[in-house]
Amino acid sequence: MGSVTSPVRRTGTVTAALLAVVLATAGCGGPDVAAAPPADSAASAPADPASSPTGPAAPVPDTLRFTGTTLTGAAFDAATLAGRPVVLWFWAPWCASCASQAWTIAEIEPGFRTTVPIIGVAGLGERKAMTDFVTEFELGPMPQIEDRAGVLWRRFEVVEQSTFVIIDRDGRVIHKGWLDGEDLTRRVTALAA
Repeated sequence: MGSVTSPVRRTGTVTAALLAVVLATAGCGGPDVAAAPPADSAASAPADPASSPTGPAAPVPDTLRFTGTTLTGAAFDAATLAGRPVVLWFWAPWCASCASQAWTIAEIEPGFRTTVPIIGVAGLGERKAMTDFVTEFELGPMPQIEDRAGVLWRRFEVVEQSTFVIIDRDGRVIHKGWLDGEDLTRRVTALAA
């Protein structure tokens, strides 16, 4: 009886031969192939300076090295805020103080969106309650990071709602705590100057 070659051995031989051909011709693509950036470089490439209101991308301070997901499901990368002062507002959907502050934030946020972004950090509640809060107080256009797990609350050592964390242009935390509407407006206006 002659030798029988198994289908697995034949498939393995064909695969090895194809791999050898691909590897042998990989360097024959010409200069365009060699000059192409690695596939993962897009994620680490700096943002287009023309799309940034502050011009060329600023160095990213440690305070802005975090990411998240907004209540609308969009990816959020705080590094895009580098070079601008930023206000992080830590709130909970059942918090009466947060509700009273929401009206002030809804009123002033559009005027400072490009100069002093105000970013909501929603925690201590269920997603539906958070989205209902955003709808009720007309906060829709403002980014609202969903932080039910409390990752950002712990990162910034926030232990109660409603808390504002104000970060200056250099990435330093210059305020952490309660602010009434008048104080918040005064501070944001000063930072925008």
